[in-house]
Amino acid sequence: MPITHIHLLEGRSVEQKQELIQNVTKAITHTLGTAPEQVRVLLMEIPKENWGTGGVTKEQLDEQGK
Repeated sequence: MPITHIHLLEGRSVEQKQELIQNVTKAITHTLGTAPEQVRVLLMEIPKENWGTGGVTKEQLDEQGK
């Protein structure tokens, strides 16, 4: 049973996340030859204040317009 963890910043729509799960599942079933029912996709949404790049949070970058 393949289990895929995807970490991403919060803010995507429900529709985008559903499409991501569908496409990742298709890629895994195609590559590994498993049934879709065997695939698990876990989305971990990270708040922008908990995501750091270059010593600042994504929230700070957004406030600076970057």
